[in-house]
Amino acid sequence: MCGIFACHHHPDVQAFKPTALRMAKAVRHRGPDWSGNFIAEKTVLCHERLCIVGVDSGAQPLVNDDESLALAVNGEIYNHRILRKSLDVKYNYKTHSDCEVIIPLYMKYGLDAPKHLDGMFAWVLFDKEQDRVVAARDPIGVCSFYIGWSSQQPGAVYFASELKSLHPVCDKVQAFPPGHIFDSTTGEFTRYFQPGWWDPANVPSTPIDYKVIRESLTRSVRKRLMAEVPYGVLLSGGLDSSLVASIAQRETLRMAKAHPAGITDRGESELVGIDDENELSTVNSFQQLQSFSIGLPGAPDTEAALEVAKFLGTKHHALTFTIEDGLNALSDVIYHLETYDVTTIRASTPMYLLSRKIKAAGVKMVLSGEGSDEIFGGYLYFHAAPNREEFHRETVRRVKNLHLADCLRANKSTSAWGLEARVPFLDKGFIESSMAVDPQEKMITKDRIEKYILRKAFDTTDEPDVEPYLPEKILWRQKEQFSDGVGYSWIDGLKDAAELHVTDEMMKNPKPEWGDDIPDTKEAYWYRTMFDEHFPPYCASTVERWVPTWSKQSDPSGRAISTHNAKYENAE
Repeated sequence: MCGIFACHHHPDVQAFKPTALRMAKAVRHRGPDWSGNFIAEKTVLCHERLCIVGVDSGAQPLVNDDESLALAVNGEIYNHRILRKSLDVKYNYKTHSDCEVIIPLYMKYGLDAPKHLDGMFAWVLFDKEQDRVVAARDPIGVCSFYIGWSSQQPGAVYFASELKSLHPVCDKVQAFPPGHIFDSTTGEFTRYFQPGWWDPANVPSTPIDYKVIRESLTRSVRKRLMAEVPYGVLLSGGLDSSLVASIAQRETLRMAKAHPAGITDRGESELVGIDDENELSTVNSFQQLQSFSIGLPGAPDTEAALEVAKFLGTKHHALTFTIEDGLNALSDVIYHLETYDVTTIRASTPMYLLSRKIKAAGVKMVLSGEGSDEIFGGYLYFHAAPNREEFHRETVRRVKNLHLADCLRANKSTSAWGLEARVPFLDKGFIESSMAVDPQEKMITKDRIEKYILRKAFDTTDEPDVEPYLPEKILWRQKEQFSDGVGYSWIDGLKDAAELHVTDEMMKNPKPEWGDDIPDTKEAYWYRTMFDEHFPPYCASTVERWVPTWSKQSDPSGRAISTHNAKYENAE
């Protein structure tokens, strides 16, 4: 990840520059490798860089030859080489950065530029000739991005990767909507991402094609192996991260076999990159694919992760944490997450601790499994879906809100330590093919466990010539929400700590500035008070708290759902 801060139409940009640099510094954890800025008459772009691609030449902001166009980007553009070859625009590329292609794309397509991008991104582009700024965010919102305004500077508009860079200079902020582009000329957002599944009323009827599911996820993982730095995989031992790890290992080994000259004198194989046809090429890396897991001692996920790592042959790092470690980190976690949602905080804290260890190991990019549960209805409460229409409507709602939940967690938990997380399940092509499947195929029945069609797509039992992707008991393992899988006593410890910090009297007297957004548990109340220590009340408008569907439960833990208990009672 990188960090960006920008302001357009400031009345005194030179006087504002020291403040702008200070706002950019607030997100330097996202991009610790280099800092850059671009100043125009009324515009400033600031960038904090994490080097993943174009390491030697990709410093930002990027500018064209006459400095009439300037660009600050957080993200990765997986089809950048294809675009460079196909764009018939006279443009002099100055770097090998995957992001620079956005400038000639804008020159040719204007506000339609992001339609042609395949990747995760948040960017701000300044057009000097038109005295215009355009900003865009990737289709699902994998990269965090916010926009703000100040009543003290009514003509100005501000952009930043995180709230902490905006609220000191803005008194109105909002999450930049995924799949949209903003034009300062009109002050309006336009949705450029218009997939077939967007309208939940259009319930698909396409029969399942398991080959399409397998091939599209494989392509997605392959794209996301584009890197010039050491990378790894987050491996919880659950289905989603295990499948991503399995495919990444296959692709890495396939690359090494296809390019035997890529072995270094020290016996190290080379990292996977992407060539002009989106196939694999190579650059330097470790000998083995590295995988990482975290849990309390004896956690359900740790044992499963070790089994998967051994099966795949990854170099695995099984890290442990204590409840005290997690509790000590909570305030910092909420500061980095910029949310007070209970589910997100529970799951993000172990991920935040793990990310620090991963960065310390010299790894700068990891693949992660977010998005699968939303696409396939993998959460246990989907057992209660009354029909295919409601099932589909809920998957659409969850995918649309990923930028407020799991994408936010994956992005900010890792970028807090200068680590980048990539999410293959949220590839545009994979989502399109998976959301087009008749939701009846996804529904959970007596004969079909959650995410049945994803599991079946990678079940090679009837393919004797294909090596298994995963051990059978992992492939068909029941869903564990990450905050549960790291160890059930983690959630219990959070609840116990909340009891010590929040009294019954406090619960009866919530803060007036909270309005109708009243915490319904002591744990939720505690998190909200910590959020308030870091952010002013108006920042709460960017937060969404998890609300269950088809269920009366108030606790977001998977354990709170009767289906979970019934499954495990039957297994004992």
